[in-house]
Amino acid sequence: MALSFNHIAYEALDVCNAVSWDAVRDAVAAAELAPGALALDLGAGNATVAIGLACDFGLRVRAVERDPVMAGLAARRIAAAGQGARVDLLVQDSSEVLDHPPLPDLITVLGATDAAAPGLRDPVAVFARLKDAVAPGGHLLWGEPFWKAEPSARLRQIIELTNSYQTDAGWRTAAEQAGWRVVHVRHSTDEEWRTYIDTMDASVRAWAVANPEAPEAPRLIARADMQKALFESEGFRVFGFGLYLLSALPLATRSLAT
Repeated sequence: MALSFNHIAYEALDVCNAVSWDAVRDAVAAAELAPGALALDLGAGNATVAIGLACDFGLRVRAVERDPVMAGLAARRIAAAGQGARVDLLVQDSSEVLDHPPLPDLITVLGATDAAAPGLRDPVAVFARLKDAVAPGGHLLWGEPFWKAEPSARLRQIIELTNSYQTDAGWRTAAEQAGWRVVHVRHSTDEEWRTYIDTMDASVRAWAVANPEAPEAPRLIARADMQKALFESEGFRVFGFGLYLLSALPLATRSLAT
């Protein structure tokens, strides 16, 4: 399999999104899970979240990553962290592992495409599908970009080829319509977004310099140029990233947005 932009960039990132592990850890802590509880991490990426759930919370984790190259990175990191006994890595589509017993106490979905089912993008339907796949009284940690300002028609068209971003209010409303309660919300800062984009950009360009004869190098540099131009022209203005801890319990809504 040819290397992609994300294959290289995600090796340099902490969490594979515009958010820090500290922010993710704070959100998970609000769920008050007991050590030994089961977590299902959909779209595990470089395994930072799966490892953190095991190390910091003592959870048992089923980490799901459908990309074989990314799964290889995840496997190496899980082994290096000494968490092979607690983290079970599955190289499958997320939809293939939902509903498999035992149902998890926590599902984490941070920027994973098609987390609930292939091609399922309607947010209410996605949230409803994931609610069916969590144990009674369980939680969902949902992390996704949101529109913090109206994008240009062209940018919206590009994004909606593969994603269905909402506003912050849109994500909350969809979750509530699917039967979840929003118990914790955090928005990434502009600095976190800048760090995320700059880290990926620097990583890919350094790889291209170190591998000038690689057939992927021109394509990866072109992708880096496109992403940099997109964010400098419009992306930093219109993209937010929200962490939403959702609960199946009838708890009062408690917003901690920043």
